[in-house]
Amino acid sequence: MSQNSLFSAADLQKSFYSGTEKIQVLKGLEFSINTGEMMAIVGASGSGKTTLLQILGTLDSPDSGTIMFKDLELTAMSDNELSDFRNKSVGFIFQFHHLLPEFSALENVMMPGLIAGRTRQEMEAPAKELLHQVELGHRTSHRVSQLSGGEQQRTALARALIMKPSLLLADEPTGNLDGRSGSMVFSLIRELCRDLKLATIMVTHNSELAARMDVSRTLQDGVFL
Repeated sequence: MSQNSLFSAADLQKSFYSGTEKIQVLKGLEFSINTGEMMAIVGASGSGKTTLLQILGTLDSPDSGTIMFKDLELTAMSDNELSDFRNKSVGFIFQFHHLLPEFSALENVMMPGLIAGRTRQEMEAPAKELLHQVELGHRTSHRVSQLSGGEQQRTALARALIMKPSLLLADEPTGNLDGRSGSMVFSLIRELCRDLKLATIMVTHNSELAARMDVSRTLQDGVFL
């Protein structure tokens, strides 16, 4: 772990059972990422990339091993502590945007802050600013169904950044988009991560996008090559 490492994992182990067969997905995996660094995780389908991302985002737990964020040992925290950590320190983007269809783009972006107990008045201005940054300043009042796929994913990106996280986790964020929209979303992710000095971990099948990141790691047989 380097001196300025923001986020690291050591000896991560994770297994699942298929009937009586034990399938080991992660086998002592280790890595670290620094503030402002962008890391791609690539690998074949079924290699455990999404499982790893869910564990790193504390949405799932490893069987053993340690995850550190700065000087906090996440693997030793309670569920309530982890929930607070996720809300304040981690932004998530998924292949499918998971926006709430009954709300506008602006309301979707504000939602993490409202869940954390902030008022609408507190959240509205920063949410509008983020929508402007992802080139959706003219779409703030539109419902999800009125947005294109690329616009929905850009709204999801703004939502992921509204709490000013230190870490952004992205699971195939361009995988459901056409080439032009996907390239735009990736460029915005990279631009905002540079500006905000976010550590970013992105799972992707797109080798071209992976090559444009600072570090690209291949997950195979439960470890990084």
